[in-house]
Order: sequence, then C-alpha cells, then structure tokens
Amino acid sequence: MLVSQRPEALLLLADGTLFRGRSIGAQGITTGEICFNTGMTGYQEIFTDPSYTGQIMTLATPHVGNYGVKSDEVEGPRLSIAGLVVKKFSEVWSRPGGEGALGDYLRAQGVVGVSDVDTRKLVRHIRDHGAQNAVISSTEMDVEVLKRTLASAPDMAGLELSSQVTTKEVYEVGPTKGKFRVALVDFGVKRNIERCLVERDCLVRVFPMNTDPNDLLAWKPHGIMLSNGPGDPGAMPDSVSRVKAIVESGLPVFGICLGHQLIAESLGMSTEKMHHGHRGINHPVKDLTTGQDEVTSQNHGFVVRKTDAEQNDAVEITHLHLNDGSVAGFALKGRPVYCVQYHPEAGPGPLDSRYLFDRFVANMRSAVAVEPARTQNA
Repeated sequence: MLVSQRPEALLLLADGTLFRGRSIGAQGITTGEICFNTGMTGYQEIFTDPSYTGQIMTLATPHVGNYGVKSDEVEGPRLSIAGLVVKKFSEVWSRPGGEGALGDYLRAQGVVGVSDVDTRKLVRHIRDHGAQNAVISSTEMDVEVLKRTLASAPDMAGLELSSQVTTKEVYEVGPTKGKFRVALVDFGVKRNIERCLVERDCLVRVFPMNTDPNDLLAWKPHGIMLSNGPGDPGAMPDSVSRVKAIVESGLPVFGICLGHQLIAESLGMSTEKMHHGHRGINHPVKDLTTGQDEVTSQNHGFVVRKTDAEQNDAVEITHLHLNDGSVAGFALKGRPVYCVQYHPEAGPGPLDSRYLFDRFVANMRSAVAVEPARTQNA
C-alpha cells in the first residue's frame, strides 16, 4: 500500500537558519527555545517531562517512533514539549506491550513537529551557536511571516514556567503507613521521583509550588523534596523566598534540577543560562565525596555559577560534571540539605545515581532517631 507524502513543514531559527521537512503530529505553528537531547531511547519520557515546557525538542537519534508509546512510561500529566524535530519518523511501530503510534499521540495533544530534517547539522548548529528561539510551521510557509511570529516569542532567560505545570491540588502517593513522610514541592515533578521515594517506604504528599512553608511543616514531614521543573530559576523570587524558609527548617531537604538551582539562589548563589545546556542520558559526573564516577541523565539549560559556590563558606561542592567542570551538586555543611543538577530518578540503562535517594532516606532516619516522639505520632 502506498503511503501519501506528509505535508511540507518549515523550521526557522532566530538567527535566520531555515530547515525544510515534512509535517508530523498536529498541523499548525509553534514557537519555543530549540534544544537537543542525545539519548538514543526514551523519547516518550522526554516528551512528557514537565521540565521541557516551552522548548522545541530535537532528537539526535535518527529513528523516532519505531517502538510507539506506552502509558506507564510518562513522566507528567501530558506532553510538555512545545514542538518536535526529528530525522526519520515512523508511523509504524512494533513493541510488546505497546499501546499506540507516536504520531497519533502527538496529534491528540496538539504537538506540532517536523521530520526529514538533517538533525546532525541542526545539533551542530545549536552546539556552535547556542540555544535560541525557533518556530515550526506546517500551515504558514511565508518565511517573512514566520520571522515576525518568532520575534514575538519570549526568551527563556527571565521566563517563569513552573506555574504552568505545578499541581493545583495536594495529592498523595505511596503507602499510607509508610515509614517516612516526604513533603514534595512540585515545580514540575517527574513521576519517577515519586516512584523512587515510594520504593523506599515513603508516603509522599505533593504540594503546589506556591504552598506556604508553614503548611508543609504542619503536616510534620520527615523530609522535604524540591522537584525539577522548567524555566529560569532567576525569575522565581517568591519560590526562592519559600525555599529559603524550607532550608532553614532544619529538616532533611533534597533538591533535584530546578530544586537544586532554587536552593542555590536561596543561599545567595546566582544561576546563569548555559550556551546550549546539558540534555542526554550519558553525562559523566564525579561524586567528590566518594571519588566515584557515575553516568547520569541530565536536562537543564541553567546552572549554578561555580565561583559563587566556591566562595560560599556554608556550601560544599559534592558533584562536578566531568565534561565542563560545572557544578552538578552541593550540600550545606553540617546540615541535612543537599541537591544535584541531574536526574537520579532516571533509568537510561545505568542506575548509578539512585544512591542519592538512599542518602535522603538515611538523613530522614537520622532525624527520626533524634526525634523519637515524631515517629510515635506518625
């Protein structure tokens, strides 16, 4: 059976670079900051990660869609990416346990994409010229019109996005009589963070990002988790203020990605936008506290300024990215507060970083030992 050719689509970057391809997903126009992910698998997890809100995703792997989609591999309530760019897109899928085609999944949720793009050239361009805004269109082919559309798109720097993806209502996951109670502040949490805590006998209560710290503490948690999320941490002064109160609560605190950056901001350390970010499943990190290296999953376009961390006497840098030496984790000296820039809950093959959840549980266990009355009341 002959398959009809998909309609033409355009990808235009802010610097004027133009790529022509074929439409995938929904028909229409979309804008966002273009980025790339080097992972060879896990596209559904990427597309549903709330941290990718506002970004057009380019996949470096050349074949996408060939294993379809599956409902238990989502990381958020819906597709989060603003658009999708791939080389070869497969409408045909095959996989035990699969539930449908990626193309149908994209169309059902209104995600506009383009295929048949030279993604090797595009990835090199982003790597050399930096992340920038872009527009994908399958309905408007006039480049001048698209340039005007692109000019009105907001820059990621200075953009607060977590309020678009945080939960609106408090909810709980995990065993009702779990050994530990974890208050999780949702800036765009990935589902696997919740699963990793539940696996360690934690009852997790997930709170909206704007929850008053006193309301968190009123639940009497044994520890507080600050989740990942999208946008510029420097554009979140209210969240920084709340995180400062959380850090000063004396409870064990664990921050991931945006949570890590907000802890840094709360301690007077600045964050800054990276040239093109870290996004992939094979980023090498060294744990300076053990000397061990680990292969990590990363997804961030902002980073803690290293000189600020080095000059902060209250902070110990615990993890470094081995490719560029950027700060990948730090802890507060003498306090049960630590955080990492990468994603220890991810499972791209190696599970090298899951020990970080065990450290969090160990901190909570130590806190419980100091406050036995709390354990009795739990």
